[in-house]
Amino acid sequence: MTQLLVRRGVAALLLIWIVASCGFLLAALAPGDAAVLGSGFGATPAQIAAVRAEAGLDRPLVVQYGRWLSMLVRGDLGTSFLYRAPVGPMVLDRAINTAILALTALLLALVIGLPPAVVSATHPNSIAARGVHAISLLLLSIPPFVGALVLVLVAARTGWLPAGGMTSGADLTGFRWLADVLWHLPLPALALALPLAATFERQQATALTEALATPAVQAARARGVGEGQIVRRHAWRLSLKPVLALGGLAMAALLGGAFVVETIAAWPGLGRLTYDALRARDIPLVAGCAVAGSTVLAIGLLVSEVLTALADPRVRIDD
Repeated sequence: MTQLLVRRGVAALLLIWIVASCGFLLAALAPGDAAVLGSGFGATPAQIAAVRAEAGLDRPLVVQYGRWLSMLVRGDLGTSFLYRAPVGPMVLDRAINTAILALTALLLALVIGLPPAVVSATHPNSIAARGVHAISLLLLSIPPFVGALVLVLVAARTGWLPAGGMTSGADLTGFRWLADVLWHLPLPALALALPLAATFERQQATALTEALATPAVQAARARGVGEGQIVRRHAWRLSLKPVLALGGLAMAALLGGAFVVETIAAWPGLGRLTYDALRARDIPLVAGCAVAGSTVLAIGLLVSEVLTALADPRVRIDD
């Protein structure tokens, strides 16, 4: 297990460096003058030149990248051109909001997707299984932004849930703040969770069907073990590995979907901040968002690897 953690930790650091570097270089090479955008409306040429010199934008790109990389190693993500504030605390605050949304969506996807998979695997020719299959295909075909638009429309027309935002805007603290966040959370979380739930259902149904056909399960049936006990005690654990392996991909899908859903639902998360940074060509903020996003993705991949190794004893985690 130690060797697994070390290997995946090194891979995670490489992932963060590559993604963050790509974010920095793409923002730096994008058309337009970041100094003009960062100087504000009506800035004089002298003010623009001062901003360019202060941010180091008048230096060669290689020098800019080396300076940014040295700051990154020290844990300093620089200062945002757009907000005139340190990038680190700003990105951390938005990353926490995105993590709340993503983890809630992941939990909802598991709760919604896994139980129907048992029906599909244990009664494959039933009307219920065919209905589950049809609904899964429908949900898989709907992009998150379409689901978010539909849910926002339903919320706006019915008033059942808030149509957007993370809080009501009031100065709430403690339990009242938590209750307000929970009231705003279902809409964007469902928009992210529904396509992922369909993916989990299809994957788990296939894995459970294969597990029910293994010799160990057939031997349990021959001994007179009940079908329900076979599913709970034997086939379920055998079928977990493919689903757990989806954990890293699920995090990537949630981060990608959050970019759109947060914008539509006005959720103050990392995706919305990245969109604002890209529009303003805010190089430090774009790179900082890339660092935060790749860090969340790397953690998701690491947790997925560890859970897969723990769920399947046949996996040789010390090789």
